Amino acid sequence: MTSSGMNMMNKITFYEDRNFQGRSYECMSDCPDMSSYMNRCHSCKVEKGCFMVYEDRNFQGRSYECMSDCPDMSSYMNRCHSCKVEKGCFMVYDRTNFMGNQFFMRRGEYSDYMSMMGMSDCIRSCRMIPMHRGSYRMRMYEREQFQGQMHELMEDCDNVMDRFSMSNFMSCNVMEGHWLMYEQPHFRGRMMYMRPGEYRNFMSMGMSNMRFMSMKRITDSCH
Repeated sequence: MTSSGMNMMNKITFYEDRNFQGRSYECMSDCPDMSSYMNRCHSCKVEKGCFMVYEDRNFQGRSYECMSDCPDMSSYMNRCHSCKVEKGCFMVYDRTNFMGNQFFMRRGEYSDYMSMMGMSDCIRSCRMIPMHRGSYRMRMYEREQFQGQMHELMEDCDNVMDRFSMSNFMSCNVMEGHWLMYEQPHFRGRMMYMRPGEYRNFMSMGMSNMRFMSMKRITDSCH
């Protein structure tokens, strides 16, 4: 038995310039006034992914097909022990509403993802990561509310301490592109997905016991 994702919105990404260049704005629902986000828009992209989850290991049992964000997998399945990413890439979470530990999944088959990825619980929610072909830019700040020492990043950074002499940073502004932040250098340890937006206080986001020591862009090669 296969369920299909009903009433789920696809993501539409709008770009300032032709050929998906310039600043971008990601839209997942109705938007009555685009000028609040962008002065102009010359190209756009409707993003779709395909994420299949199965009740049992080795792609057995009932399945559910997800084409976009899903805040509560338990609405469709009581358990999930294997999955396939057939198109795009996804962030999966071990709690509902995109909370808890996060894990990045690119195209491929995961016959027993809990043992393969070190997860202690089933997938409870998932988020599709749209493809981004423009530039990447992020500003990270030493303290909350964009205060203290600031550094701008436009490429991967495998060690924040070595590169910027920062032992930690507490807020950031992701201006362009989608990023993965890691708690250890060289893209290791727990991770967090950051899409374009302002992150004014990591502690208020439930990350009080987590430091980010490396970060990586989610590029076309991941999809």
